[in-house]
Amino acid sequence: MEETTEIVSDGGDEAAPAAVTMDVENGLIEEEKNMDGEVAPALISIHPFEKSVVVAVGSELRLFNLEGNCSVSLIDDPSGPSHSDAIRSINFGASGKFLASAGDDKLVKIWETSSWHCIRTVSADKRVSAVAISHSGRYVAFADKFGVVWLVGLDEDDAKQTKVDKKAVPILGHYCSIITRLEFSPDERFIASADRDFKIRITVFPKLPLKGAHEIQSFCLGHKDFVSCFAFACPLGCAHGFLFSGSGDSTVRLWDFISGLLLATCEVGAMVGSLQYNGTEDGYPPVVTLEDNYFPTSMVLSSLTQRLWMVMGASNLPTLSATQLPTRIRVMSGFHKDSSDYNGHDPITLEDNEVPGGKKLLSELQGSFDVAMEEAALAAAAGAVKASMRNMLIKKEYALERREMRKRNRNDRKLR
Repeated sequence: MEETTEIVSDGGDEAAPAAVTMDVENGLIEEEKNMDGEVAPALISIHPFEKSVVVAVGSELRLFNLEGNCSVSLIDDPSGPSHSDAIRSINFGASGKFLASAGDDKLVKIWETSSWHCIRTVSADKRVSAVAISHSGRYVAFADKFGVVWLVGLDEDDAKQTKVDKKAVPILGHYCSIITRLEFSPDERFIASADRDFKIRITVFPKLPLKGAHEIQSFCLGHKDFVSCFAFACPLGCAHGFLFSGSGDSTVRLWDFISGLLLATCEVGAMVGSLQYNGTEDGYPPVVTLEDNYFPTSMVLSSLTQRLWMVMGASNLPTLSATQLPTRIRVMSGFHKDSSDYNGHDPITLEDNEVPGGKKLLSELQGSFDVAMEEAALAAAAGAVKASMRNMLIKKEYALERREMRKRNRNDRKLR
């Protein structure tokens, strides 16, 4: 059993522990080392008019232009840093004019999509976990792993000149909780943020947002585990729309986000465990399954074509070299905006030659890999990503002396 050390405080200030066990210290040092090699999931994002597809694997952005049927090289800012660590979030703006990418290297990069030049590089204080672009394209918001949401404004001339390190300002925060998702409401009246401590916060987006967003509209509370995703839905005839959210508690919930009222809960885990293919009983299409060992690490639905784009992949897998890392893209079609459009045909997974862009797109975005090791590599990627995401999103409980040691290490790094 590890020895514990009592913390003594005088004058109201927390004092550092008088002694720390060697096991704690060595474990903490090893933990800090491992942070640099964390497994990161591959990500995918689609231009809102399906003009292009972007895949992020580790620190690499891969881009394919669907209109020109060709790959595109992004032109980074020559005077600023490039992505050097895992990209954790990629997001197109609603107009498709900008793409934002951000991640563990504490960089937020904003790309203008007509030329694919990087027009802005912003350095964050901590690793970035989520990024979003306002629907007007005037602002980019990003969240760091300490739970602070920052905002940077995009000037009218941003598409014509490169600006590096124009300061972002903090506008709101989830105290000490990793933010998993950020999204502006379609009317840009609100910005929604979700975290690993089960909360969804709806904040009024002010007229002068660079001075802070201090007015909370509501909290959507009810999830029993980390909130992994959410999306606004604005059906016709509804004044402000609704919010859907998904969570590690295996539920999808529907909210009146203006009031924070929970309207409905779907127990997805229970449904998947009990559903069997039975045609369209109760008006619902059957659950669609993919091949064995395919575990999507990111997916996005194209609102224009109702195609679901998925990617499976990971970076920093300790058991595989860079050339053996598999990245697999799958596309499904046959989704419908509402039940009245359902034609009796269930969604299907497209063959490689049926995917928009065909095998050329797949070759450019999936990269090269060792075919002989594909099955084992896919299984390894699935297991590693699941474990990594769980470790990141499940809040860790530390003994008192371990917490103090972490504080001291962070403070030592700040003073260097």
